[in-house]
Amino acid sequence: MDLKFARVGPQGKERPVVGFTGRAGAESWADLTPLADEIDGAFLAADGINRTRKAVETGILPELSIAGLRIGAPVARPGSVVCIGMNYAAHAAESGSAPPQIPVVFLKPANTVCGPFDPAPIPPLSARYDWEVELGIVIGATASYLPGRAEAAESIAGYVLANDLSEREYQLPGAGGQWTKGKSLPNSTPLGPWLVPANQIDPANLRLLSQVNGSIRQDSNTRDLIFDAATIVHHLSQYMLLEPGDVILTGTPEGVALSGRFPYLHPGDVVELEIEGLGRQRQEYFRAGTPDRTTSSQHERVSP
Repeated sequence: MDLKFARVGPQGKERPVVGFTGRAGAESWADLTPLADEIDGAFLAADGINRTRKAVETGILPELSIAGLRIGAPVARPGSVVCIGMNYAAHAAESGSAPPQIPVVFLKPANTVCGPFDPAPIPPLSARYDWEVELGIVIGATASYLPGRAEAAESIAGYVLANDLSEREYQLPGAGGQWTKGKSLPNSTPLGPWLVPANQIDPANLRLLSQVNGSIRQDSNTRDLIFDAATIVHHLSQYMLLEPGDVILTGTPEGVALSGRFPYLHPGDVVELEIEGLGRQRQEYFRAGTPDRTTSSQHERVSP
């Protein structure tokens, strides 16, 4: 049985739910709280995905409707958000760099993670705010000094859709340009709408798509990754401790504003992103410092 895990409800008060195909062939959702208070590292490390599958099959989880509810990030605040830069050759080229020989690694603060439909703030002084559709890896078991790719693959709990929003003026060389500054802005890592277990996804063959105001910007496939998911996890495990619930963003393909082919994001823009099998995101952008926006995520926007 195929599953997808989500967290729904007001920010800071999300509840875990699981989606599955019901007996009539229609998509159904069930409350996960009889099994777990959160979808987090503890849940994943305790074989939460397989326990959920058994619970769904036996019908012990109460079904519920999530229509109209805000969709939060599918993983409760990760311990680490680790990112891989320039992992598609064409994106490296449009960034003015040669394809890397080893993974380029940087970190994002966990407090940048937000829901896939949350209103998206552009920093007050930003003029070069950029989108990046990315495949995200969710770690399900502690990974340290792994011996090979096979062990790395076994430590992956599942995959998510992500947007690695980046302020290029802060990130790149120039007046104080540093990668961490350009990648640490509030709500700059929308995740979800859901977490899909690793055994349901072929991470080496997924279409990635991004659009701005209805116009396609990125249209690629993870076949073009320089370093695949297992290689990335194995490599990172040689340099850091990966823990259950950690998220790894695997890089973005060509088609970002940094290429010079498209304008950067402005207030009022709408960005839509999709990865095959992992759902869709939609963000409406506004200038931070303007009156507060009310979160308006709707389940009707969340479709396979």
